[in-house]
Amino acid sequence: MAAPDSAPHGAAHDGATRGPVRVAVLGCGVVGTQVVRLLTQQRDDLAARVGAPLEIVGVAVRDVTAPRAGVDPALLTTDAEALVARADLVIEVIGGLEPARSLILRAIAAGASVVTANKALLAADGPTLYAAAEAAGVDLYFEAAVAGAIPLVRPVRESLAGDRILRVLGIVNGTTNYVLDQMATEGLDLSTAVAQAQQLGFAEADPTADVEGFDAAAKAAILASLAFHTRVPLELVHREGIAAITADDVAWAARTGHVVKLLAIAERTDEGVSARVHPALVPASHPLAGVHGAFNAVFVEAEAAGELMFYGRGAGGAPTASAVLGDVVSAARHRVHGGLGPVESTYADLPVLPASAALTRYQVRLDVADRPGVLAQVSAVLAEHGVSIEAVRQAPQLVAADPAADREAGPGAAASGAPASLAHLIITTHAATDAALSATVAAIAELDSVTRVVSVLRVEGA
Repeated sequence: MAAPDSAPHGAAHDGATRGPVRVAVLGCGVVGTQVVRLLTQQRDDLAARVGAPLEIVGVAVRDVTAPRAGVDPALLTTDAEALVARADLVIEVIGGLEPARSLILRAIAAGASVVTANKALLAADGPTLYAAAEAAGVDLYFEAAVAGAIPLVRPVRESLAGDRILRVLGIVNGTTNYVLDQMATEGLDLSTAVAQAQQLGFAEADPTADVEGFDAAAKAAILASLAFHTRVPLELVHREGIAAITADDVAWAARTGHVVKLLAIAERTDEGVSARVHPALVPASHPLAGVHGAFNAVFVEAEAAGELMFYGRGAGGAPTASAVLGDVVSAARHRVHGGLGPVESTYADLPVLPASAALTRYQVRLDVADRPGVLAQVSAVLAEHGVSIEAVRQAPQLVAADPAADREAGPGAAASGAPASLAHLIITTHAATDAALSATVAAIAELDSVTRVVSVLRVEGA
């Protein structure tokens, strides 16, 4: 299917234009279909930007009989290995680790440049792919792997290459942002909001990767590695999802002037770098608090540039395909005119710190006995662990007698048979290490006057 005058692999790097750039697409799901559609509909514009036509030589799929609107059935094949062997540029939108990894490495070994949207693979085994591409003298682009259509990877590894990035803070998963936004604006509980996201196509049938933070953690590993010129393995990214977030948590966040968001955070300190993903309270005045629906937004803080914010659609077929096509143009131009994109930069090789070393703030909600001296007891525990209080709120409440609940509540509960008078304390701390804050909360939970630790959320962006 390749044109007779197509150049052999690697020949385009000598600067000569020798015919079309042969493009193979691996995967034709939601994103892959949009990629093929854009390659077809914008053929003339893309050729003008690249300096040569982009010829789709095939689209690898599992089932060639499945309907795919806008995709020529003649392009479909189940032989992905044969397809990559005759391509100058391979677009991988299969997802997952295998067969994506094997096919990408096969393409690189054959001299093809690669554009991928596969954050899971890059986070798990990016260095292998980077090293293979550098050794073969081909491009490996992956703008679509983080934050969909938002141009983020390129600015971090190219536009800010002359600066020193200190922190990356953002919403990088559209599904969880939609879910939390619906909980905040519509008063839905988590399961109802997830079901709604599934109905609208924002969440997969199995939402585990999003809800448990796996997707965001992969993106955090990629961003931290790029920002700090250090390999940050996925297994060293602290991960907490939103499965434990309740409608009550979201409602109390609003009462204290916050919004709950699932954040990816990568930081550089004098001791090293860290990356973590967890739900956090964001002040309502912070720009991230106003990111609604399935949108993404990322703050990048650099020494010279200061704070930069990137905002847009973080998921979906067309937005992701837009990011893929941007990489395709860059890689194809290099095939036609010569040159090579950026390679992996790991010169800093900084220590990767555990999340327990990160400085953060907590908001802790407690049910406590409504009697004098309780706040003093709680304050004493905080002081013992070197954690200072920024603010305290108290909301009295009366809980009806429930012998079973009394037994579960422990020594701080009132005797069965009489109403238990409780107070609801909301304590916000100043910044301390995550380890110190965790130990503090554990010690507070042991106090006789504390009936229950209702929730513990970090506070970010203040």
